[in-house]
Order: sequence, then C-alpha cells, then structure tokens
Amino acid sequence: MPERLTARAAIAALTTEFEELTGDGTDSTGDGPLSWGGYADSRARAAARTGEAESVVHGLATVGGQRCVLVSFEFGFLGGSLGQRTGDRLVAAYEAARTRSLPLVSLIATGGSRMQEGMVALTQLQRVAGASARLRAAGPAQLAVLRDPTTGGGWATLGAGADVILALPGAQVGFAGSRVRPADADPQAYTAEGQLASGQIDAVVPSGELPGTVAGWLRALAPESSPRPAPVPDALSATGLPATGWDAVRQARAASRPRAEAYLDAYFEHRLPLRGDRCGGTDPGLLCGFGRRDGRSVAYVAQCGTATLPAGYRTAARVIRLADRLGVPVLTLIDTPGAANDAAAERAGAGAAIADAFAAMAGARVPVTTLVIGEGGSGGALALASPGNTHVTRDSYFSVIAPELAAAILKRPPKEVRATADQLRLRPQDLVELGFARSVVGPAPDGSGNEDGDRDRDGGSSRG
Repeated sequence: MPERLTARAAIAALTTEFEELTGDGTDSTGDGPLSWGGYADSRARAAARTGEAESVVHGLATVGGQRCVLVSFEFGFLGGSLGQRTGDRLVAAYEAARTRSLPLVSLIATGGSRMQEGMVALTQLQRVAGASARLRAAGPAQLAVLRDPTTGGGWATLGAGADVILALPGAQVGFAGSRVRPADADPQAYTAEGQLASGQIDAVVPSGELPGTVAGWLRALAPESSPRPAPVPDALSATGLPATGWDAVRQARAASRPRAEAYLDAYFEHRLPLRGDRCGGTDPGLLCGFGRRDGRSVAYVAQCGTATLPAGYRTAARVIRLADRLGVPVLTLIDTPGAANDAAAERAGAGAAIADAFAAMAGARVPVTTLVIGEGGSGGALALASPGNTHVTRDSYFSVIAPELAAAILKRPPKEVRATADQLRLRPQDLVELGFARSVVGPAPDGSGNEDGDRDRDGGSSRG
C-alpha cells in the first residue's frame, strides 16, 4: 500500500511556501443534518487525531516559482470524506483561484461522500462541479494529483474533472471504493497504473518527482495574453523535391524518414505529455502534450505514421481545446496513412471522433501551426491540419485518398497507380501551388537558404 501522508505533509512534500486560507464556511455542530447519533463525537475524535477541523486544507502556494491555489485532503479525518463544510472549503478554493486568476492544484485522498450527512453531503458534488465550471470558464487550469485512495465523488469531480491528472504510483483510483465494487472486479482497473492504461489519467509520477512535475505543468499551462503562432519546425531530412507523385509517396513512406518523436525532440527543450481520451482509450500512434520552447509554451499534437484511432482524435481535441482556453498556441505534425477504418474503430466512434477533431480545430481562437512530415492521408490527416497555416516537408505528400485506393475505386489496374498519383497532384510543391500549403520547408539554415520560401518566425511564408 502506498504511503498515506497527512494533508499538511502532502503540502510540505510539494512546497514550503503555503499560506492557509480560512473563513470558508459555518462551524459544524451537533450530530449533523441527519441527527446521526455519535457523528459529533466522530468529528471530535478525527479533529483530535489529525489536528484538522475538516477533511480538506486549502490556501495560496508557490511551487517551483509558480503561484497557485492548493487544496489538500486529510484522509485521517473521516476518510477524507466530503461533507457540507468540506464543500464550503472546496468552493472557497475554486473561488480564490477564479478571483486571483491562478491555477488550482488538488492533492486528493478521499473515500467519497460523507454518509453521516446523507444527501446534504452528496449534493456537495454539484457545488464542486459548479465551482469547477466557473473556474474553467474564467480560464485558469486545474491540475489534480491522485493520492491513495482517490475514490467516489472526489475522483468524479476534482480528480477526473481536472485538465491535467497525475497520480502517485500504486494509488487506488476509481469511482467505486474497495468495499463497494463487485467481488469479481479486476483490481488492476482501480489502480493509478490501470487508469493510465485506459486513458483516464495523464501520468503516474513518483513522489520524489512530483514537485518538479507540478511546477513544470504550472509553467506550461500559464496563459499568454496575445499568443503568437508556434514557429514552423525545420525539416529534419535533406531529401530533394520529388519529381513525380509516386516519388512523393515513396519518400513519405520511407522507413528512414524522420518521425514525429524526432521532430518534437528537436523542437522542444522540455515536453510534458497528455495521455488518453478520458473515455477508456489511448492511441500510441499519437503524441500529445505541452512543451516549452524559447521560454514559451506550445501545445502539440503529433501523428506517428500509423492509422489514427478514435481515441487519438478525442485526445487531440481535448488538448486543442485546453490550449485554446489557456491562450497557448498549437503545433500539429501530420503523418498518417489515414484514420483507422476497421470494425473496432467503427465501434469506437471513428466518425464522431474525427468530427470532434475537425470541430476543435475550426473553433480554436489561438493560432495553430501545422507541418506535414510524412503521409497526409485523406480526412484522417486533414482533421488535424490548420486551415490557414499548413506547411509541408519535401518528404511528405497530402492526398484526398491514397493512390492505390484511388485506382481501385476508379477500377484501374495496379499498373496505373503511379499515373494516378501524378493526377492527384499530391507532391509538396503541388500542395503549395494549389494553395493548401503555405511553404515547402527545408532543413535548418546552413548558409544556403531555403529555396522553397523564406519563412518568418511565426509561421508565415513568402509563398502560398
């Protein structure tokens, strides 16, 4: 079982700069709203044992130089349960974050709603959800750290409702606590590691790495008032422009061509990944997260050359909308033969997931920069491409459909696939001439210049 720190020990493990806020609700007296016999005595014993008056502590904190509002649960106080006064404190914490325009960090350890307060306790979840919605509408980010255990309403509000969800190794995480879940339930599904595998959380972070990770996320999620477009990455390949459409396809499909991981490593000084669609799915062929470059934050969505799964599109939409809310520019890297189209993808809602990605891109108010680094396969690629700021490398192509499939639909023999590729005008230079791409991007300048269009720092081009 993971170590269970007190609320204040959890705060001290994260930061030494904490100022507690008080005056956040009425005193609890007697046996509560249900007149539950012995409830007052239980609270008194919990207070004597923990030194706390309630199951949460909140205040202003600085983590790695980044200011935030910090909430920490005291599991020793009636299992970290949520009662009316807990709700008062949580709402006060959200309001403090909203009025001060600060992110909210929650260190969660709770067994759920407090039975001794009945429906009064349960409805605190609605209050917390309302306060969270108000903070989200105001802009600041919400980050959750799941301690052991994080179950019930605490998981279903502060935890699962956060923008970024981290968890400590081995923590019990799930809506159902250990005493109420089915006897034959897979215990792995209720762990931090199981929730990571199913796309419900973003990372499992060892306790020793937590201060640096939280500080990194607070820096990455800091909004810009007037975000500039993310700079276009330099191409990592010195290959020449393809002579024919089929040459373009071959170059884009070459096993030796640089992939998304290499582009992201070259582009960012530091990256923080976001994982999963929050619906039970992940896509290992799509890399998402926030990175730091030249002192700025940039959100990224990068296809890795595989058919993109519905979970991938849902994850991408989540990241794009978060970046848009925070005012952080977005970089997308396109490289996919197309969207996954097998039966599993259809059952997982491929059409709706792609539509959601299109909608997230179309609705983004922050600038989005796109670089096509390999295959641009039909709508599965276009869903993540910027409508007005897309660039292409020399070893890439973009097509309404793969030339082999186009030939098959047109009932042409295989020998005509190459000619069909030419007719599709899918070469990088064709894409610029057609107005789809703003420039063909070369490798980093080495004194020879970029013959395919001089790009400015914010993604503009002299062509297109």
